[in-house]
Amino acid sequence: MTETIRTAGFLAGAAALVIAASVVQPERRTPSMFSDEGEAFYPKFRDAQAVKAIEVVDYDESTATARPLKVEFRRSRWVIASNNDYPIDVGDRLVKTSAALIDLRKDQVRSDLVQDHGKYGVIDPLDQKVSSLQGRGKRVTLRDAQKSVLADFILGKPVEGKPVEGKPGEGKAGWRYVRVPGGKRTYAVKTDADPSTRFADWVNSGLLRMPSAGIRKVTIASYAVNQMTGVLDQAESVALTQEAGQWKSTAGAVKEAAAKALASTLDSLKIVDARPKPAGMARDLREGQMQISMPTALALRQFGFLLTQNGRILASDGELTVEMANGVAYQIRFGDVAASASDTGKAAGGDRYLFVTTSWDAARATRYGNTSGLTSGATSGATSGAGEKTSHDLNVRFADWFYVIGNADFQKLRLTKKDVLK
Repeated sequence: MTETIRTAGFLAGAAALVIAASVVQPERRTPSMFSDEGEAFYPKFRDAQAVKAIEVVDYDESTATARPLKVEFRRSRWVIASNNDYPIDVGDRLVKTSAALIDLRKDQVRSDLVQDHGKYGVIDPLDQKVSSLQGRGKRVTLRDAQKSVLADFILGKPVEGKPVEGKPGEGKAGWRYVRVPGGKRTYAVKTDADPSTRFADWVNSGLLRMPSAGIRKVTIASYAVNQMTGVLDQAESVALTQEAGQWKSTAGAVKEAAAKALASTLDSLKIVDARPKPAGMARDLREGQMQISMPTALALRQFGFLLTQNGRILASDGELTVEMANGVAYQIRFGDVAASASDTGKAAGGDRYLFVTTSWDAARATRYGNTSGLTSGATSGATSGAGEKTSHDLNVRFADWFYVIGNADFQKLRLTKKDVLK
């Protein structure tokens, strides 16, 4: 009997130990913090072509301001809505950006704490409740044609550290911290997506469509104009000609490096912003004329250009005339310093307004058409009809906008006789 009782006691004790072990055994289920690891952020977002708008907001710590850029598809064309609906023909950039964000997954959970948002750089740049200027990320929002949100992310800092075995993404390129706006959780995500908020990055280079090999003559009119009196100050002019890739001038020996830098800058000139011209002025320019009127004069003066009584347009910082092999001549005028938010505008001197028009002359086309050393592309417009059409199309393209170029490019274009001659 005693033995039976003793055995029963052992069994009861063993059962109690089993129950206790089951109670204190670590939880085998995934902790709640990691419950969504590996899932897609937006599983319903599967079609890059569905994106009809992208909003990118970056944060400038030096000025404590958010820098937004918005691109939209309107009336069968892409426009930068945040920059006066400037039309662009780089919709593929948006599609590529969208594709990089499709099926983005929550690869690794890093933190569930709000206080870690600054550490990982995922503070919402639009969050005005947060006083910190540092630790803010880049917010990217994709919308469809109905303005519904397809995806919304805050892209933070790149994932740091050395590669760790068994932890893909630790310290490897192509990984960054990501958070969903309104959420606490921060993830390490494999993505190369990094859309820009710079206007210039969404606009094709080659504003002027002026191949350097086709440039035959550049006339630099260096002057400053008093917009109150219309008097030119320190006016001087020098002409450079290009023959078979060599630059010459009747005024003296040419500094080859300066001339080549000038031609290269004209070839690849990229704008950093644009301002719309008044509708009436734009209409006149498309038709190849400029009406002398008070509204036109006032509009020009606002950007640093002066309309004289005989219809000439003077610029506050001089101008260039560039003659091409196809008989097209560009008139490029440099206006006032632009109120621009571009990075280049922070340099001494600032960004600069441009006023661009073109003209075509049959005699000029004939003169340059037989010049040796032209490339096949440079000679393509040397016939009468083609060159005239090119000039017309360019004037239509330039008619609507005062362009803004970066200070670095302005310094390469706004030259004097001393700058180009030995």
